[in-house]
Amino acid sequence: MLGGRLDMSYVKQYVEEAVLILKQLDQSAIERIVDMLLGLRERSGRLFFLGVGGGAGHASHAVCDFRKLAHIEAYTPTDNVSELTARVNDEGWDTAFSNWLRGSRLSSNDMVFVFSVGGGDAEKNVSANLVHALKYAKDVGAYICGVVGRDGGYTARVADACVLVPIVNPSSVTPHTESFQALIWHLLVSHPRLRAAEMKWESLEPQLKV
Repeated sequence: MLGGRLDMSYVKQYVEEAVLILKQLDQSAIERIVDMLLGLRERSGRLFFLGVGGGAGHASHAVCDFRKLAHIEAYTPTDNVSELTARVNDEGWDTAFSNWLRGSRLSSNDMVFVFSVGGGDAEKNVSANLVHALKYAKDVGAYICGVVGRDGGYTARVADACVLVPIVNPSSVTPHTESFQALIWHLLVSHPRLRAAEMKWESLEPQLKV
């Protein structure tokens, strides 16, 4: 019973923290990303998602949603394990993403979108691959967006638009940041200004009511 009470206490705490984060989200930053994505689609630019760990999983899912629902051409290096591991093996982890972007001929017409908790910090050697990739993106004039946590790291410093997930509990930065990354990209692809295709269950709703 004691363990059950502690579990319920944590559930309540976690949910209350999530509510606090939701209320503090920078909605203007999200709107700026919407505007930038609209511009990207109008000029037929490409969207490149970057992330490691949970961010890599988010990147793959987001590629699916932006291609299918928003009709934006999207890619991520972590979807091609053969190329990614070849680059890591032959060129090194730190430059795997930047060299992949170079091979993809990233240009000023395109956008790089980062999902990361720390945002990258070359001095601390944390997610240095993101730092190298964003430096390359800046060099070619590509747009940069991100959803990050903590202080946002390098991503927040160089991004054209970035959502910083507020910290309400230092011991839960990672789960909250990664949870809200998913919430925000789903908000984006379902936004009336960006959504170009119906979502499956929403399109079936009239039939389900019959």
